[in-house]
Amino acid sequence: MKLTFLGTGTSQGIPVIACDCSVCTSTDSRDKRLRTSAMITLDHKNYVIDTGPDFRQQMLREKVRDVSAVFFTHEHKDHVAGMDDVRAFNFKHKKDMDVYCDANVEKALHREYPYVFAANTYPGVPKVKLHLITKEAPFLVNNHLVTPVEVLHYKLPVLGYRILDVTYITDAKTIAVKELEKIKGSKVLVLNALRLQEHISHFNLSEALEIIALVKPERAYLTHLSHLMGTHEEITKLLPAHVFIAYDGLVVDC
Repeated sequence: MKLTFLGTGTSQGIPVIACDCSVCTSTDSRDKRLRTSAMITLDHKNYVIDTGPDFRQQMLREKVRDVSAVFFTHEHKDHVAGMDDVRAFNFKHKKDMDVYCDANVEKALHREYPYVFAANTYPGVPKVKLHLITKEAPFLVNNHLVTPVEVLHYKLPVLGYRILDVTYITDAKTIAVKELEKIKGSKVLVLNALRLQEHISHFNLSEALEIIALVKPERAYLTHLSHLMGTHEEITKLLPAHVFIAYDGLVVDC
């Protein structure tokens, strides 16, 4: 299995528009961050977690030729705004895109993309097949078990995903004990870490490291970083040996 970090930034990305801070003006390519998304490649099939505003750019950069399914974490714009571009795969492979999401995301997709779900669709619109999921029920995709893990983004439920021994969680501030149990045993854990200071709806660095210490993965990767975190080089110096800052385009063998 292979994990590709398509984007590792927040809703603003890095550099932030009109910002002159040391992170936004960094010449280190690892400090250039598109909106958060990831791709799991398993048995030669690609599964994308979230299609944010940069989805098209991410697919072109990674030279992705096909996507078997999309898993959505939640309905915020930086995670769903690129769904229209799945139509490129519809056209190429003559099939609908399987989309897995909870009821909140389903409602948002109908609101944001009414033309996709209209009774009489216009030629050329994206073709998607929605599969409603909940935190209570793992599901199979191409005979692989996917376990949803619910976290809270302040008060908003967000779904992370465990696939085999890899768990991907973004936009989390709290994780209930029952949900944390689903994560334990993961060899690779991806977790959001927004900045050094505390935030109302995201883990900061110290909170993310506390969760990693509880789960005890072999390797952990931090994503959904803001420019307030610091540069890749600066933050790497603060981390335990098995914890890494993810960056756009990073590919991890799992």
